[in-house]
Amino acid sequence: MMVACRFIRDAVALGGQWSMNRSMFRIVFSLLSVFVIGCSSEALNGPTAVEVNATALLPTVTRVIDGDTIVVDGVGTVRLIGVDTPETVDPRRPVQYFGKEASDFTKQLATGKHVRLDFDQDRTDRYGRTLAYVYLQPENLLLNAEIIRQGYGFAYTQFPFRMMEQFRALEREAREAGRGLWATR
Repeated sequence: MMVACRFIRDAVALGGQWSMNRSMFRIVFSLLSVFVIGCSSEALNGPTAVEVNATALLPTVTRVIDGDTIVVDGVGTVRLIGVDTPETVDPRRPVQYFGKEASDFTKQLATGKHVRLDFDQDRTDRYGRTLAYVYLQPENLLLNAEIIRQGYGFAYTQFPFRMMEQFRALEREAREAGRGLWATR
């Protein structure tokens, strides 16, 4: 690379009058080609240091309360927008059918993962929990949708939200496929 830089510097200093033979040209061209190809393959084979560091700066899911509520480091309790799973922790109700499975699914998928939060109209609910779409990193998987897609929860349509139609469609697909809580007992 240093040879290529010197060559370019010398070529410019000569005012474009290049006094080199073919073998020198081939060497410089080969070095530049290897450099460019090496950079390209490195970019294709994995995340760069900047991307890895950016992911490391994202908050982490530290705990799953139940299938639709998690705790995120630095944020607090987060209620997943647009999804409702059977209850497991409401002291006024018994554990509902498929509640433990829904909680276990969310734990398995989200615990310890870095997340990116996206918000809708309201940032908090009446209990003070943050309302969010939760994207698991690095795969950028929307947790809210995956719970419904796999049949561990319902599309929660009591309040409007921007992904309502997509979540309804995912619930319909899970029902028709008999996934999760929609499986025949």
